[in-house]
Amino acid sequence: MDIPHLKSPNRLALIGLALALAFGTFLRLPPDTFSTSGSLPAIAALHPQPGFKQVGFDEGLYRSYVDSLIAGGIGSYPDIVDQYREVQKKLPGSILPPMRFLYIGTAYAWHQIFGCDALTALKQVAASFSILTLFLSAFFVWRMKGPAWSAAVTAMLAVAPTQLHMSQHALVDGFFTFWATLVLWLFWENLRTIRDWRWLAGYALALMSLVLTKENSFFVWLGIVVLLVANRWLLFGTTTRELVAATLLGPILGVVVLVFLAGGVSPMLETYQLSVSKNYQLTYAILTGDGPWHRYIADILLVSPIIALLVIARVFQIRFSEKPELFFAVFIVSTYLVMCNLKYGMNLRYANMWDLPLRVLAFSMVLALTSRLGRYTLIATVGAIAVICAAELRQYILMFVQFPMYELVSEGLLRALHILKTK
Repeated sequence: MDIPHLKSPNRLALIGLALALAFGTFLRLPPDTFSTSGSLPAIAALHPQPGFKQVGFDEGLYRSYVDSLIAGGIGSYPDIVDQYREVQKKLPGSILPPMRFLYIGTAYAWHQIFGCDALTALKQVAASFSILTLFLSAFFVWRMKGPAWSAAVTAMLAVAPTQLHMSQHALVDGFFTFWATLVLWLFWENLRTIRDWRWLAGYALALMSLVLTKENSFFVWLGIVVLLVANRWLLFGTTTRELVAATLLGPILGVVVLVFLAGGVSPMLETYQLSVSKNYQLTYAILTGDGPWHRYIADILLVSPIIALLVIARVFQIRFSEKPELFFAVFIVSTYLVMCNLKYGMNLRYANMWDLPLRVLAFSMVLALTSRLGRYTLIATVGAIAVICAAELRQYILMFVQFPMYELVSEGLLRALHILKTK
């Protein structure tokens, strides 16, 4: 489904895409970008500063890991893992493990290059990769559906509340989203381009990087496997032995690097076993990380109600010929079915990787509605996207600027929207 008169890269689509990228980049700049600058006070005043200004618990742990790297270098990583295990054994609940190496290591490299402290490095890495995700998503959709789709989806993603939230804090989930999006894009390209070693190598390296970023990489990998199997009937492209091999090789390489960083197979397995088992005893996880299978749907409805409603409507209308929509729908459903069954392990932060697929499906539904308006389709489509973007930005301001939200759990979302009120 296309927008009339916008099937080629015309001026309106390019201008819209440029504006979306520029505005999205501005919103993702770290909070301290304007704190020491007096040269652009008017622009600084327009930047919505997050209401939560403390150092969160997870942020403090990431900072401690980066500080340890700064003190001992990359060679000290097995010692950092050993120290984690000793501390974790004594705690009643789980704390995040240092096996999320790529985020920690990138922040360490950022410190080495720019000389900033560990927490600043972590925040700037999170913001930078959130910006990269925006640009990667724009390119991904352009390759899939063309410039008009890219402009519209990028505009919606530019103001996505959870994307903006992740860019403003030293948390791994926005960083993880970049690698998940890269894996999805390169997988799509390999389905469409047969046996090109450049696409295959990039795809395998992206999978390896995903494994080095966070243990949630299993969910993305599982989604990819489901897409590989579903391709037999849904015909997204061509499945080759080389693509299957890359799908297996990438994660294996990531695990090998993790074994090396942990100091061996046994220390790595013990680290993950401690992290998972202690999570079932963590009071905060028990209080906030549980719920019914539709927990994520309810949370997304609270944060991005218009997007959620459009996606729900669109899922039941996707035609066999609409390959990109089918591709994203299968990925969301397959990963959702696993993630919604994790006891004490549900948090909307983990759903950050669905933001692009959700907005592709949402825009597809917008077009399904506006395409019936004949010559007014273009005006109605642009107007609808403008309304959605305004509503999304308002949600971000309500929940993360006016309300000091940090963790994306249901109670906090309800209080931010004044559905629940403190006496």
